Amino acid sequence: MNHWIIAPVVLPAMLAPFIVLAARYHIGIQRVFSVAGVLALITIAAGLTWQASDGTVTLYQLSDWAAPFGIVLVGDRLSTMMVLLTAVLALFVLLYAIGSEWDNRGRHFHALFQFQLMGIMGAFLTGDLFNLFVFFEVLLIASYGLMIHAGGHVRLRAGVQYVLYNLLGSTLFLFALGALYAQTGTLNMADLAQRVAMIDGAETVGIRIASVMLLLVFAVKAALVPLHFWLPSSYAEAPAPVAALFAIMTKVGAYAIIRVYTLIFGPDVAVTEGLHGLWLMPLALISLAIGMIGVLAARRLHRLVAFSVIGSMGMVMVSIALFTPAGIAAALYYIVHSTLAAGALFLITDLTRAGRSDLNLTAQPPVAGGPLTAAMFFAAAIAMAGLPPLSGFVGKLLILDAGFASGWVVWIWAVVLGSSLISVIGFSRAGSTLFWKSRSVVVPSDVADAEDSKSAENREATAKDDGSDVPSFLSYGAVSGLLVLLVLHTVLAGPIYRFTEATSAQLFAPSRYMSTVLETKGKLTRPKPEGYDKGHADDGHGAGDAGHGETTEEGH
Repeated sequence: MNHWIIAPVVLPAMLAPFIVLAARYHIGIQRVFSVAGVLALITIAAGLTWQASDGTVTLYQLSDWAAPFGIVLVGDRLSTMMVLLTAVLALFVLLYAIGSEWDNRGRHFHALFQFQLMGIMGAFLTGDLFNLFVFFEVLLIASYGLMIHAGGHVRLRAGVQYVLYNLLGSTLFLFALGALYAQTGTLNMADLAQRVAMIDGAETVGIRIASVMLLLVFAVKAALVPLHFWLPSSYAEAPAPVAALFAIMTKVGAYAIIRVYTLIFGPDVAVTEGLHGLWLMPLALISLAIGMIGVLAARRLHRLVAFSVIGSMGMVMVSIALFTPAGIAAALYYIVHSTLAAGALFLITDLTRAGRSDLNLTAQPPVAGGPLTAAMFFAAAIAMAGLPPLSGFVGKLLILDAGFASGWVVWIWAVVLGSSLISVIGFSRAGSTLFWKSRSVVVPSDVADAEDSKSAENREATAKDDGSDVPSFLSYGAVSGLLVLLVLHTVLAGPIYRFTEATSAQLFAPSRYMSTVLETKGKLTRPKPEGYDKGHADDGHGAGDAGHGETTEEGH
């Protein structure tokens, strides 16, 4: 199974141009191939996750060029878990897009969807920082095309804002990579982990600057305050299935922080010790508070959900900022929960849009399918607010428990509990206004007729722009699937948390990862750099015609 690790990147990369060239005018064929491709991705991702569950680290060398000279893909517990999460989310998002006809309201939806998956999968699997930058750009380009799908000047304006902000982040990313390469001569993550540890204490300025710049780049991707301004409008104005897929996009930033700051700039690296944790925790707490205050202050449903994404990312970053095995394990559990909950909420927002003149949180006449939509909103809101019995409550308990050993324990408990209360109030107000209250004020008949005519015109314009048709069975089925996954994430919390604990332990003991990537005998450790040059000389490989895969298992 060594070569399967490249399949999550190659499969969507091949499907996208095929759909454009061979099925451009046949939406049915596009749907068949797109769904089949995502199902294949789920199967492959599940196999890779199962293989990595026992501690196996899988290496794939493109064109048989060994690291650090060649491009490598690496599969461990963390990367394969994120790949599987992305593939599962993509399936339900795609089914909703088909059921709601969103994919037929613009051009090249399925091709862009596959390119987006390619970029996300590559970002999770790459073992090289420059290729992480490349995959960031791939998913950025594809996400812009998806964001402006079906047109509209408001959507276009939000898309331009999204691209410009992320391009600034990409520019900063290049500066950071340049500083790292100038200081170390490599961008391979495992190789960087070795070389950063060998840098003399008097020559650490460049490394420290690069470390901070990388954290800023990943904070932009994760929408961490004060670098979050691009997210509310971008996610709120994007088509609902696209916004639901974007629920995994912020997790790419969180993943990058976890990977880079446990492998390259780990807690035991003297040159950057304490540098990132000094201000990451305060910003994470502020992000959590601002996100949930935004939920309370929002006047439109789609912006409420967008702010809840900022709040959930604040919760994730609070746990990551602890930089302890317990904190990372809790963060990984909550990442799965918040991705599924945010995806469900964005799709439910689109269900709510059907039959309404707008998404303003105002009392309007009841709409068809209201009870079922209300029940789904109730379940998803409970999950996102972190109330029992769903997995959001379990995730918050794990984060609070992990914070006990931190000097920030008082602040963590106060902000987490306070923001949870605020989010409950915000979601309760929105749900009661949308699904319980109805317009009951008696108005003159001529005014009522004028209002009804205006509402009909608004609904017609909304339907043209946003595809607000009557929801189909497939649309409700896709949302139900995400909610069922949230229930399973709660029921199976024990086994899942044990997996995230093992993942966290593997991250804080990166010697297996490094020795696999660099193909050295035994386990490399940061304090033993004297054999490093010799190991590289012994392990050189020439170029070949095919990729080379290697699997290493942890000894027990």
